Amino acid sequence: NYYEALNNLGLTLTELKKYSEARNILKQAIEINPKKVQAYNNLGNVYKKIGDYHKAILYYKKVLKIDNELAGIHNNLGHVLSLIGDSKNSIHHQKLAVALDPTSIVFLQSLLFCTHYTPDMNAEQIFEYYKQFDQRFGVPLKHKWKPFAQPKVHKNKLKIGYVSPDFRDHPVQSFLLPTLAHHNHDKFEIFAFAELEKEDKVSQECKTLVDHWIRTDGVTDDELVQKIRDLGIDILIDLAGHTRNSRLEIFAQKPAPVSLSWFLGYAYTSGLSAIDYFLADKFMAPKGSEHLFSEKLWRFDRYAAVWNPDRNNMGQVNHLPALSKGYITFGTLTRNIRINDRVIKAWTDILKKVPNAKLIINSKKFASNLKIVGEFKQKFKNHGISESRLDFYYKTPPWNSMRQIDIALDCFPHNSGTTLFEHLYMGNPFITYSNRPSVGKIGASILSTLGHPEWIATSEEEYVDKAVALASDPQKLSTIRQNLRAEMEASPLMDQKGFVRELEGAYQAMWKKWCST
Repeated sequence: NYYEALNNLGLTLTELKKYSEARNILKQAIEINPKKVQAYNNLGNVYKKIGDYHKAILYYKKVLKIDNELAGIHNNLGHVLSLIGDSKNSIHHQKLAVALDPTSIVFLQSLLFCTHYTPDMNAEQIFEYYKQFDQRFGVPLKHKWKPFAQPKVHKNKLKIGYVSPDFRDHPVQSFLLPTLAHHNHDKFEIFAFAELEKEDKVSQECKTLVDHWIRTDGVTDDELVQKIRDLGIDILIDLAGHTRNSRLEIFAQKPAPVSLSWFLGYAYTSGLSAIDYFLADKFMAPKGSEHLFSEKLWRFDRYAAVWNPDRNNMGQVNHLPALSKGYITFGTLTRNIRINDRVIKAWTDILKKVPNAKLIINSKKFASNLKIVGEFKQKFKNHGISESRLDFYYKTPPWNSMRQIDIALDCFPHNSGTTLFEHLYMGNPFITYSNRPSVGKIGASILSTLGHPEWIATSEEEYVDKAVALASDPQKLSTIRQNLRAEMEASPLMDQKGFVRELEGAYQAMWKKWCST
């Protein structure tokens, strides 16, 4: 009957992933002292881990009935609400968390991450929170800036440092590996600063492609900054932004003469005025969007990355499914946080205008979570779409799912990323809505670089119209399907050597600019 011991036991069982036992113990703790909040919160966390989001919400709300000013609970509640597609209330609670505890970098970064997925905030409103991040966690570190040892002169060999927690099996690998593989090591000395809990096969491959492999896990910010200075890194690149285990705070100390944020892991600004450049392209960050980035924009004329497919496993492009099935299958492979009510409305409008068409959604959160699947299906039913036209599940690898799709549908306001490349390589054209810079223009950037701007919409109405029009001609779709892979392989999207030469040219130009200032 000792509350604290039962609560701690529940926490320990949760760490051991013994969730059923943890639930029972935490419920005992609540019965002993229903006025204490810790066990309610910990029980909510257990339900979140097992995917029972509504019970998690229930227990977080019980905490707030006892004490409505607990920032951490508002943050937890906001995160779970985002997972069931309730972006409006999710943002509301995360804003409360930030207001209640303005000293927490975790709460503000959680809010920054989720703002991209809500259709209820415009780009200017979102950027205000990035400016808050700089004022609270960037500018206060400016007193740690120091002069650099490097003289401002031309160098025959630049030291390039990539900082990331994603030197591992992660979607970023299909962009990062081809970049590392084609660097000119006569002119560039490559350092990987890897924030990893453990290394895997991708980590081992990365090791072979760089000149120096430096683990940063367990290294403090001050220690890492000093290490970067001691190594004489000339250009330091952040690849993770506000994602888990990023090291953005070292960039706030300006440890290298030139720093930049590259969108591979986080397709928007860092918010830090200490970082010099944001590496993007003229599609993702068009003219007129400069005020939405803390960094200066360094634009490419094409998609500012290069992609390498999983050729060994993807297999060949199949024939258009609609020709044998007699109906069009739309589909998407994405995280369910991207599927908000506006997206669902657009997709239901498409299904209403294309007779007998079906929709596939392959999403990780649908794995063994029939309740969430049922809730998403109910949202479509509320718009008049019967369950017989919907197929929601999670299967990986996704190649066979893609083979069942005739036309892919991108999400908005935050577009998908890697899966858009995969759709195209498997012969699936996709319709995208070009929305906010830069997370909302990923699809537009890919299609513009590929040479298919006709699949880019600039409004929700046009998005629906373009999808319906593309579905109206199966023979044309069949031709598109058979040609897309060859188009991809011949396009700048997969020109690995060409892109890396352009990237290295950008690095040299950045260095030259620093030397002249």
